[in-house]
Amino acid sequence: MKDGQPKAIHLKDYEAPNYLVETTELRFDLDEEATTVTSKLKVRRNPQGSGSSELTLDGSDLELLDVSIDGRALAGNEYRLEDETLTLFDVAEEAVIACTTRIDPKANTALEGLYLSGPMFCTQCEAEGFRRITFYPDRPDVMSRFTTTIVADDKRYPVMLSNGNEVARERADDGRLSVTWEDPFPKPAYLFALVAGDLAMIEDQFTTMSGREVTLRIFSESHNIGKCGYAMESLKRAMRWDEEVYGREYDLDIFMIVAVDTFNMGAMENKGLNVFNTSCVLADPKTTTDQGFKRVEAVVAHEYFHNWSGNRVTCRDWFQLSLKEGFTVFRDGEFSSDMGSRTVKRIEDVNHLRVAQFLEDGGPMAHPVRPDSYIEISNFYTLTVYEKGAEVVRMIHTLLGPERFRRGTDLYFERHDGEAVTTDDFVAAMEDANEFDLGQFRRWYAQAGTPVVRVEREYDEKTRTLSLTLEQSCPPTPGQATKEALHIPFALGLLSGDGREMLGASGRDNGFEVGIATQTQVDNPRGDGTLVLHLKDTTQRIAFNGVDADARVSLLRGFSAPVRLEAERSADELRFLMLHDADGFARWDAGQEYYLRVLRAAVQDIQAGGTVTLDEGLVETFRGLLDRALEAADDGEEKAMLAAMLSLPSEAYVGETFDVIDVDVIHEAREIYRRELTKWSARELEYVYRENQDVGAYSPDAPGIARRSLKNSVLGYLTLQEDPTGVRLCIAQFRKGNNMTDVYAALVNLVSCEHPAAEPARVEALDHFYEKWQHEALVVDQWFAAQASSQRPGTLDRVKVLKSHPAFDIGNPNKVRAMIGAFGRNPIHFHAKDGRGYEFLTDEVIALNGINPQMAAAMLTPLTHWRRYDAHRQETMKRCLERLRSEKKLSKDVFEVVEKSLAS
Repeated sequence: MKDGQPKAIHLKDYEAPNYLVETTELRFDLDEEATTVTSKLKVRRNPQGSGSSELTLDGSDLELLDVSIDGRALAGNEYRLEDETLTLFDVAEEAVIACTTRIDPKANTALEGLYLSGPMFCTQCEAEGFRRITFYPDRPDVMSRFTTTIVADDKRYPVMLSNGNEVARERADDGRLSVTWEDPFPKPAYLFALVAGDLAMIEDQFTTMSGREVTLRIFSESHNIGKCGYAMESLKRAMRWDEEVYGREYDLDIFMIVAVDTFNMGAMENKGLNVFNTSCVLADPKTTTDQGFKRVEAVVAHEYFHNWSGNRVTCRDWFQLSLKEGFTVFRDGEFSSDMGSRTVKRIEDVNHLRVAQFLEDGGPMAHPVRPDSYIEISNFYTLTVYEKGAEVVRMIHTLLGPERFRRGTDLYFERHDGEAVTTDDFVAAMEDANEFDLGQFRRWYAQAGTPVVRVEREYDEKTRTLSLTLEQSCPPTPGQATKEALHIPFALGLLSGDGREMLGASGRDNGFEVGIATQTQVDNPRGDGTLVLHLKDTTQRIAFNGVDADARVSLLRGFSAPVRLEAERSADELRFLMLHDADGFARWDAGQEYYLRVLRAAVQDIQAGGTVTLDEGLVETFRGLLDRALEAADDGEEKAMLAAMLSLPSEAYVGETFDVIDVDVIHEAREIYRRELTKWSARELEYVYRENQDVGAYSPDAPGIARRSLKNSVLGYLTLQEDPTGVRLCIAQFRKGNNMTDVYAALVNLVSCEHPAAEPARVEALDHFYEKWQHEALVVDQWFAAQASSQRPGTLDRVKVLKSHPAFDIGNPNKVRAMIGAFGRNPIHFHAKDGRGYEFLTDEVIALNGINPQMAAAMLTPLTHWRRYDAHRQETMKRCLERLRSEKKLSKDVFEVVEKSLAS
């Protein structure tokens, strides 16, 4: 580090800025190695500030050429220039600050501020990238109206874009083109954007609900422009949805998206000029999988929705990051649910939460949705802030219901338009609009960790009373040894012995009159058979009167809160819920609990030195699901559900349920069951596979995605057969597939398949895939990922060879995520007992630390959970972390992760 160990920034120390910036005028004279930036800031003293006449501006890797106040150049004793700040000593109540800096975009491998992506200039300023462009109060609570002039050789950079609307275009004296953009809305510097390059464009129009015409443009390099049509259609769907569901209308005359190949994030919501990673905007059936199409639609919507939930109303400080991100993830999730299958979307989100965010909650980087402190803010663009933050918003939606939630968002946007606010302001708007007390609920923002809700059931045959006792707790996390009780919305249903709903309107419709005896607040927001209990105490109780002994309780419907559920439910009860529960999520979740119980027992059998006794009930249930798949409607819902229900919990999720993760045994147990299920269901699996072939042209619609999902789910089982049938099906699908979803699914299965018949086909498929798609960067990323994820022996050696492949570029985050990131998520090879996987990742983090610290810290995550493994692996992983800590030039990004990992 430059000045020793970096210091943490704390929420409790927040102070309002001394000065506000009313207007910002920028001029960029573009040059790859020496861009000159001239800034003119009209500032005024902030009445809420300290009153000091000093103005400190942030800056990093800048060459200061000159600085002046009100046109007067400052002498050396009138300011102080340090590594990361420029402090002006005596600034009047109102003043115009001007300075000129020189920067080197070509050398900017961190990809923050202004940098080069191939031949294109682009920016990424969130969270603290603007300080790499010019000296500025680079914090989200300083909002200014920006005017930006870009001067460049238009033969090389014919397209020059910035925020807002274009207001001028003229020739400079030296023949270069000058283009000026003006953004009429105040924004913080993190929302600034600039793009300049030789780009192609597609254009469309959107008519808002008030009748205004908005021009929509998507830019990319010319060879990719044909893949932008789906993003454009997604954008129009998102704009219409936001008007219909939230009443939010777009506010500028033009909305632009630019696809960038080298980008740290998925996309960025800069006002009026969204910059996207190409992986989140380009889509074509030949090169993009179904999941890729879904991602494009979701990310386009997410960034557009930020226009209100993030831009028009932004966060006061970076501790409030979930104010915009959690809220917007919730919004894009609801949009995706409305565009496709709500149940399947919920399953996908919860799966991701349980496998990844719960792991984060239980590790050294655990932090509240609204963190208390950070060293490097880039490390807090986390699953907790985004995904758990979205779950917190979802819980408010559940507690209030859709109509009252909309009333709250209307008040929030009206009350805070043009302001930088906090999560407390968001919750207050929900309370004030509905006269609803969310005081205790606020603890969700302040407490880290995943709560546990334990449910105990008791039945009294004499009184026909079914009682449930619910107990909540939360384990200690770094800095929070004890936890207070949360306000948890817990959704449940009650089913009769023949599977009918017994509560609410549906219960009366089905002839049931169930009495509810409880002191717990209970809502029935949907008017159906689902009740929402307000759990606020450590222990609460609810009783149902007039219930038969064979009634079944459906717990945590829709995953109404991000908690771990503990409930003693028999295998018979879980199988019953899998078949009869009216809530699709609960039906899937019952299956996951059943599978998990069986897999855990198998792990324990192997650890005890015994053999695995096959659970015949699981085989019967699995075959029953396949029978249902043969009869399922081709509607985009049922087949997608069945594909999800046929999938066993991942090794990562199984591991999370053990105090000590036994990587090898978990892998062995899961593979035993996958092979046994295949052995006893081979005929049904093959029938399902053949019955779900695409007929006609590919379409990324819900029925087509569901059909392919089901087909490729069973293909994964078929490759485990002792005979080569599954291998032959993979080879045929790879060769004849008319879309990337099917081709890539076949490739992934071949790459991991250990059947002898797969050997020559695997090599041939990999060579053919690369040869055909070598000029498609995103497809090559998939080629890297397939090999880094392989379960076959020799994967690490293969990855090391691929590092020297001409298509791999450690400076491109997409390539790093595709190979190094994928290998870090490969449990059996990354966690190999010889420790070579750990050493490899450590080497890569050290290399990335000097190139792109943000990516280095992200890649480090698999090592941070070292305490969850056996003593031998712990020692090896800890040694790698200590090796990283000893590096002399460790970035703040990596330093923070390493220190917290070793201190936990």
